[in-house]
Amino acid sequence: MLVRMEASPATSAKPILTLTVNPALDVSTSTERVTSGHKLRCGTSRLDPGGGGVNVARVVQRLGGQTLAVYTAGGPTGDAYRRLIEAERIPTLAVPIQGSTRQDFTVDETDTGKQFRFVLQGPELSEEEWRAFLAVVAASIPAGGFVVASGSLPPGVPEDFYARVARLSREGGARCVVDASGPALSAALAEGVFLIKPSLRELGEELGGAALDTEPSQIGAISRLVAERSAEYVALTLGEAGAVLASKSGIIRIPVPAVRVISTVGAGDSFLGAFVLRLAQGHPVETAFRAAVAAGSATAMTPATELCHRDDVERLEAELAAALL
Repeated sequence: MLVRMEASPATSAKPILTLTVNPALDVSTSTERVTSGHKLRCGTSRLDPGGGGVNVARVVQRLGGQTLAVYTAGGPTGDAYRRLIEAERIPTLAVPIQGSTRQDFTVDETDTGKQFRFVLQGPELSEEEWRAFLAVVAASIPAGGFVVASGSLPPGVPEDFYARVARLSREGGARCVVDASGPALSAALAEGVFLIKPSLRELGEELGGAALDTEPSQIGAISRLVAERSAEYVALTLGEAGAVLASKSGIIRIPVPAVRVISTVGAGDSFLGAFVLRLAQGHPVETAFRAAVAAGSATAMTPATELCHRDDVERLEAELAAALL
């Protein structure tokens, strides 16, 4: 049975649908030092409903926007996950599965400042389950809006799943945004999408077959994807080196603001959430890209699996706007 939360009254912004086929209950904690063969006494722990699309939806909501988040849920972990996301009052559609929703673990080593991230595989979905998910997506495509398909695909789901989502989006009059890696991303690009946000490794080694060690090679790679009409926009984040956006209009570069980085978990999802929200609100691409960089940086300022806060994002947006005048 599908579980749905009613959306609040519509705003003037274009609608946003997010998809999370392989959500994760994020567990984060800290310990003095990670060593083998000993019990590791940990500090306080934190639970968050994680996974690419759900994190995007959470960021959109934090920044004053609205989404409908579609995700899978199963087993005791899925029940806990569902309670957490419903507590944030995000409109959702939960597609039930037999397997148990996975968990991810993040451990901060307080002695060194290192962070250890353990990402579990996730339950295997049957063909009936992933087709049921696609059917929910097909019935929920927001005409004139955005579909954000983000995160890994669990076992059992075909590699062309996001390509199918891109096709459904196009047929439904929505713009499809994909944040994935490997064959799933390649298949989506072959179908054609509105926006992708690959990492430098994904862009080089997975899509291009070679490391991209220079700025000209990076610019060439993202520009080529636009020229081939694989994506209308390609956003590449480069850590301290800033971010670059390619489109048929050319290249936009934005530096990252100076912040104290505590944890980068969720920074990419925050980048994507702010980017899509500002576009949905009718802002120019340049403004949306600036908001994306601000949101990613604001999330990096927070501990463990915490996401960005609206006041930090808006402050960093203003700082970037002033710096780029």
